[in-house]
Amino acid sequence: MEISAGIQASLAGRYAVALFELAAEDGVVSAVESDLETLSAALAESSELASLITNPQLGRTAKAGAIEQVAKLLELNTLTRRFLGVLAENRRLAELPRMIRAFRDIAAAQRGEVSADVISAHPLTEDQLSTLKAKLTAREGRTVKLTSSVDPDMLGGLIVTIGSKRIDGSIRTRLNALTQAMKG
Repeated sequence: MEISAGIQASLAGRYAVALFELAAEDGVVSAVESDLETLSAALAESSELASLITNPQLGRTAKAGAIEQVAKLLELNTLTRRFLGVLAENRRLAELPRMIRAFRDIAAAQRGEVSADVISAHPLTEDQLSTLKAKLTAREGRTVKLTSSVDPDMLGGLIVTIGSKRIDGSIRTRLNALTQAMKG
């Protein structure tokens, strides 16, 4: 398995690699990936959960107990639960969002996929997303997995980020470039 040096160099990346290897060994990569997506959504929706993992005043035992209850509530896989327990014990829960992103990248690379983040001024329709996915897949030569978000301040257009590449076709950027050109 080829894992990028950037992922391996970071703390979150090392934990994600270890989790991926254990999941692959147990044959539960897709279950763990699904668990991490569920956990990511829960972190985004619950400010209490987000503050739990980042609160330095809570001790290891309190965090471990609370995160175990969250894992039970979300019905997470045994491996994912053990992983969260290790993070709580090692005081690494604050790194969880970065670990989830790193795991997602590792799993996608293993499947021959590449992740692309798309930011638009307005929500994209399913047809627009599928057309964009097809064009990006043709451009990259690999299957592209899209994550779409909305930023109304963009005015219009798209910003697509694939790995370290960024394609900025937003009206805001074009207007800023035009303003700079007019200044001289």
